[in-house]
Amino acid sequence: MLNTRTPRAACGALLLWAAAALAAAPAGDSPQAVFEQAKQAALTGPTDVALAGQAVLHLPAGHRWVPQPHATRLLNAMGNPGQDPRLQGLVFPGDGQSWFMPVRYEASGYVKDDDARDWNADELLKSFREGTEAANAERQKAGVAPIEVAGWAEKPAYDAGTHRLVWAMSTREKNAPASAAQGVNYNTYALGREGYFSLNLVTALADLPQHKPAAQAMLAALDYQPGKRYEDFDAKTDHVAEYGLAALVVGVAAKKLGLLAAATLFFAKFAKFILIGLALLGGLAVKLFRRKPAIGT
Repeated sequence: MLNTRTPRAACGALLLWAAAALAAAPAGDSPQAVFEQAKQAALTGPTDVALAGQAVLHLPAGHRWVPQPHATRLLNAMGNPGQDPRLQGLVFPGDGQSWFMPVRYEASGYVKDDDARDWNADELLKSFREGTEAANAERQKAGVAPIEVAGWAEKPAYDAGTHRLVWAMSTREKNAPASAAQGVNYNTYALGREGYFSLNLVTALADLPQHKPAAQAMLAALDYQPGKRYEDFDAKTDHVAEYGLAALVVGVAAKKLGLLAAATLFFAKFAKFILIGLALLGGLAVKLFRRKPAIGT
């Protein structure tokens, strides 16, 4: 547990994280500067966050919302290169849990969901692995270690009543030993009339069971505005996406997984120090859980 009466301890842990992240931080933008800028911009719940003119996220009490451009800078510092215009911001928990959640909006058009009845999880997994392997060359060019898909942490499941999709894939650095840390992106999607939001919980694989409720609660906290909901679709006037739900899992999401995997694995290794630093954004104390050696090293 962090000793909240000793600011020096918190600063020391933050500096440890900063040292670990320094090599991955964008040139001229130190981790310390990234944190300071995010601190100034962060919102603390309960509050409503407007998203892309499409929806509202009812941010729960104690949670923190880091908006753009600070969200991109934090991801960069965690080893996730480049910029993603779909990224709306990042959610961090307020109770010291070891997860964070990028929130994105894809203006894809209306995504038909009828193929969800027929998809095969094994075939989706095979396609995902092939796509991830093909993208490794680009990750290496960007100075990011190649990764591989270990398997489903949760097979794709779609709720036709709420138009929400959930799936999770575990990843690790390529050719890493079996004992190496694995990260996981717990992917949740909310379909709308003109596109979809993705709220992807990033954590260590071992911690996924305890954090699933948080991901599901955050998904439920997102409400589309009237006229922007999935059921508001008008076939006479609205644009239909060029892909269906299965392609959303495999083709579109594969690139995103590849990019986020670096942040996932970095987070799995340095979650303690990251969360201490992020707790300072909201001026809150963090209770650290005792991590397993395979995750904390």
